[in-house]
Amino acid sequence: MKIQLKRELRGQFEEITVERGVTIEEIYKSLEEKPPYTVLAARVNNKVERLGHRLFSDCRVELLDMRTQQANLIYQNSLCLIYLKAIEDVLGNVEVDIENSLNKGLYTEIKRQTPVTAREVKEIQQRMKQLVEEDIPFVREKISREEAEKIFIETGCPEKIELLCENQHMRKIPFYSLQGYRDFFYGLMVPSTGYIRYFELMKYKRGVLLRFPHPSNPNVIPAYVDEKMLYRTFGEQSRWGKLMGIDYVSDLNRKIEEGKFTELVQLSEALHERRIVEIADMITRQKKRIVLIAGPSSSGKTTFARRLCIQLRVNGLQPLYMGTDDYFVERENTPVDEFGEKNYEDLAAVDVHLFNSNINDLLAGKTVDMPTFNFLTGHKEFGKRLTSIKSSQPIVIEGIHALNEDLTRELPAEQKFKIYISPLTQLNIDSHNRVVTTDHRMLRRMVRDYKYRGHSAQSTIANWPKVRAGEDKNIFPYSNEADVLFNSVHLYEICVLKKYARPLLEAIKPDEPEYSEAVRMLNFLRFFKTADDDSAIVNNSILREFIGGSIFVD
Repeated sequence: MKIQLKRELRGQFEEITVERGVTIEEIYKSLEEKPPYTVLAARVNNKVERLGHRLFSDCRVELLDMRTQQANLIYQNSLCLIYLKAIEDVLGNVEVDIENSLNKGLYTEIKRQTPVTAREVKEIQQRMKQLVEEDIPFVREKISREEAEKIFIETGCPEKIELLCENQHMRKIPFYSLQGYRDFFYGLMVPSTGYIRYFELMKYKRGVLLRFPHPSNPNVIPAYVDEKMLYRTFGEQSRWGKLMGIDYVSDLNRKIEEGKFTELVQLSEALHERRIVEIADMITRQKKRIVLIAGPSSSGKTTFARRLCIQLRVNGLQPLYMGTDDYFVERENTPVDEFGEKNYEDLAAVDVHLFNSNINDLLAGKTVDMPTFNFLTGHKEFGKRLTSIKSSQPIVIEGIHALNEDLTRELPAEQKFKIYISPLTQLNIDSHNRVVTTDHRMLRRMVRDYKYRGHSAQSTIANWPKVRAGEDKNIFPYSNEADVLFNSVHLYEICVLKKYARPLLEAIKPDEPEYSEAVRMLNFLRFFKTADDDSAIVNNSILREFIGGSIFVD
């Protein structure tokens, strides 16, 4: 039997002969020249399969390491199962919540009367290392709904029982077990514990950080960064969820079934508005003149900035709103990336000196000929925006580099007020299966790209790794520089986005490279009820920036 094999992300397919019924893992282990990073799964004819998957016909096989989103999530799933098994071995039968991304890892909480100690965390880590060294197989099985419900009752997991009730399409429930510890995971796993070599545990606040490599460097634990503001924001989001009576996806689905969607929308919008008012009051009290707003793709920066300007006007100010896109360098001077393509997301693509000069002149009361960038010609145009402001007027600036000090290095530090915005999802499928924030943002972008730019879901998925790489370089490293963080998420919104995203994902054909990611996203969306009538969402909502009907977005 012949297969087309690709060993590297940007490599070429090569034809090799294998025996019928061989597993992908056997092919991987037989290679004389191993890929640079541990292979965790494979894409077989554009569908992601476990390494234990057997091949019975000619096909195309791409080996996947942690640098891909699918393999990265497989690594996290496998690491979490090892972590849960080690906790059981060290502490016994205790409840564990795997909550959200934080500090270059996952924040988890071990629920018991006394907080877990640093010594116990060290013992859990040592047990995890033992499990890895023993290279114990993960046993995958699909069991009946009745048997799964029985297990969830015995282990005290009411949210998982409700999950089964909410998802009648799940006829067979995927379970993984490790030396007697069994749990439901909707994602895939590696074949055995020996594949998960890189991790560390840290006692943090009330919980434990489970840290692992970043996809950009799969063999290295990243430097620790204490994201205190992010931790507080996730805590705030958790409290907002409790106000709405929502801890897990099943709670959200039940609210929609009970006809309480409009109430959810109103409460969530009120919480957003209150936070925007608080931020506007801080800026007013501190008499800041330069308000800088940054965040990753699909955070809702434009709508947030416009709503902030309105609240500043309520406070008696007359803010000048501007973006940094008009300060691009001339197109022929745009830097290129490692692949020779123009890189518009690098700071070198911005005319930093002109930007600083214009802002300083505005602060000094001068009239400034502000540029307008013509994206058709690739050049700045002048003479269209002669602008001046009064001494009390703040300037609200939105852009991906806004929190990078190198962008505003010539501006007075005491006048700056920095805001980081991102949709931070504190809503999980159950206690051990997370809703990944990057998936949430990709859904937003996918719907917006189609609505406003005519791009297919295939195009959004294909470009997403490049978008993420730009965020890792230009945005995330500066989030701790912010004075405040605004969480732009609405707990209900995936139920709304599903209606728009699902047909776009279903349009991706099996012979297209993005098919495997489309299948993963569709499987994820199946856990959410669809909010078919979204007319209750107001026209100044951040969500309207993506689904349409916004008064702030053309």
